[in-house]
Amino acid sequence: MAFLMNQMLSDKMKSFTGGGEDKSKTGADGKETAESKGMSREEFEEYQKQLVEEKIQRDKDFNTRKAERANLRVALRDKYRLPESGQDTALIQMAGDNVDLPEELAKMVDEDEEEEEVNDSFLNKLQNMDVDTLKTKAQATMTEIKQTAEEKCTIM
Repeated sequence: MAFLMNQMLSDKMKSFTGGGEDKSKTGADGKETAESKGMSREEFEEYQKQLVEEKIQRDKDFNTRKAERANLRVALRDKYRLPESGQDTALIQMAGDNVDLPEELAKMVDEDEEEEEVNDSFLNKLQNMDVDTLKTKAQATMTEIKQTAEEKCTIM
């Protein structure tokens, strides 16, 4: 019972006085040790190895997402004929050049392209026009204008 009271009171006193952690359980350089985590040495080594692997995986995923975004920016720059960015190309090369666009972003780009296809622009209309019929219409209009001008004008 005395042990329980001592433990409870010492925990309260530490939090009240800002006692913090026990210095005897940390290493000489202030790093965590197996004893401070309450693990055996083998468990602690496995724990540390797992932490390192998780950090490597997080960094890899982060770099992949950065490269995907850079790939999207490059695609948009190509689409709108904007100058290239060396930073984006470097990110893509660091990721291994086999980075694809994320599915959501690819869908957005496809939707934009579909909207542009639906809204025929002036250039698309010019490309689809028959030049020969346009030429005959223009010539017919010019002859009509000449005839009308000759009738109304006495100098011609």
